[in-house]
Amino acid sequence: MKHAKRRPACAVLLFLLSWPAIGHAQDSSQDPYRLDASALQTMHVTMVARQSNLKNLNASKQAGITRVDSIVNFEGSYKTGGYGPTGKFQHHWYYTMVGLPPDRNQTMTFRAPIIPVSIELLAPVGILANYNGHPLYYDATQYVQPVVSSPIFQNARYSSSKQPTQFTDAVMRAEFHHGAKDRWHTLLAPVVAPNYVMKVPYGSYYYALNADGSCCAFVLIDYNKFSSLFLPTGTADSSTPAGNAEISGEIATRDISTFLFPNTYLYVGNPKNCCILGFHTVDYQPGTASHGNAPRGYVLNYSTWITPGTFGSGPEDVTAVSHEIAETFNDPFVAGDGIHGITPWWLSPNGNCEDILEDGDAIEGLPNATYPVTLNHYTYHPQNEALLPWFEFERHSDAIGHAYSYPDASTLTALSPVERPNCK
Repeated sequence: MKHAKRRPACAVLLFLLSWPAIGHAQDSSQDPYRLDASALQTMHVTMVARQSNLKNLNASKQAGITRVDSIVNFEGSYKTGGYGPTGKFQHHWYYTMVGLPPDRNQTMTFRAPIIPVSIELLAPVGILANYNGHPLYYDATQYVQPVVSSPIFQNARYSSSKQPTQFTDAVMRAEFHHGAKDRWHTLLAPVVAPNYVMKVPYGSYYYALNADGSCCAFVLIDYNKFSSLFLPTGTADSSTPAGNAEISGEIATRDISTFLFPNTYLYVGNPKNCCILGFHTVDYQPGTASHGNAPRGYVLNYSTWITPGTFGSGPEDVTAVSHEIAETFNDPFVAGDGIHGITPWWLSPNGNCEDILEDGDAIEGLPNATYPVTLNHYTYHPQNEALLPWFEFERHSDAIGHAYSYPDASTLTALSPVERPNCK
C-alpha cells in the first residue's frame, strides 16, 4: 500500500489493482490500447488519499476557513492523542463540514449540478478514433438519470432520521446523532447540466469494447493527463469541463458539483497501477469585487458510474459518487489549510494509512463496503462511511448506536491504534 505525500490537487478514491498481466485482446497488435472487457473483474483493492491546494487563505482554529467565496460550512473540534503532520504528538484537532451546525435545527439544501462528461478517444492524427467501424465515443448522458434517481439525491428510510432522507444526510445525522435536532438536514438538489465532451489524446488511454464491438465497457486514462484535461491549470477557460462549467455559470461557488463520467477510471504511470474511480477537490479562482475579492472556491468531484460486474463483486453503480460526496460533506476543503480536516494518523482495516478526514477511504475495499438501497425497482450500492468518532479514537462513540460506521455499523467495529506518521 502506498501513501501519498502532501501535495496539491484533490482527495482521490484509488483502487490499486494487483494485475499479474494486462488482459489485452487477442488482436491487440491492431490496437495496443485495447483491453479485454473482463480485465478489471478480479482485482485486489486498496486506497490512496491526496489533498487540496488552499494557499494564502486565512484560517482560524475557532472560526474555520475564512475569506473564501465558497459553500456554507461549520467548524468543530475534538480532543484525542495522536501524531500530527509535523510528526509531533498533539491533542487538539479541528474540522470543517458542509452546511449548518447540528444544533441549529434547520435544513439546508445545496444546489448540486450534475455535469455529464462524455469521452472521445482520439486517433494518432488527432481525430475521433474508431475500431472496426465503431467510433470510440463513450456517452455519459445515459448514466445521468440513474444517478439522479439514486439514494444520493432521492429519499429513502434510514435509522438516523424520522423522515425519509438522502443517503449522505443520513450519514451526517448518524455522525452527530447525540446533538442533532429533528429538523437538521443537509440536502442536495440535483440540476442536470449540458453534456461536455472530453477529447483524450492517443497514447494516454486504454479501453475495452462492449460485446457488440461498440465503445465502451470501460476506459482507462493516465492520471496526469486526465488532471490536465479536467481541471483548469490557472484561470478558468472553456477547454476543461470544470473551467467551462465555471465560466458558463453551470456551477457556482455555493454549489456541490458532480462531474459524472461513464466507466472512466484512471491509472498512474501504467495501467497496472489502476484504478482511480473518483476524487473531490476545490478549484480556486481569483475573487470578484462583489465578494470582496475573496478567492472563489468551487467544490466539485469527478466520479464515475460503475457498471455492475466491472469489478466483479466490488464497487458498482453509485459507489464512487456516494464516496466522494460523503467525503465532501465531512471535509469540503480537503484539509487544505493544514488545520481543519487533519486527523491523527490512522490505519484502517483495509490497510489505508492517512491523516485526513476521508470517511470513505477508511472503508473502501472491505468485504461489506457497500450498503444496498432499493429505489424504483433498482438496487443501488452507495458506500458505507466511517463516522467522526472513529477518527477521534473515541472509545465510546456518541454516534447513533455507538457506531463507528453507517449505515452498516458492522463495517467498522474497532478503532485504529495510535499511529506514527505514515503509520511507521
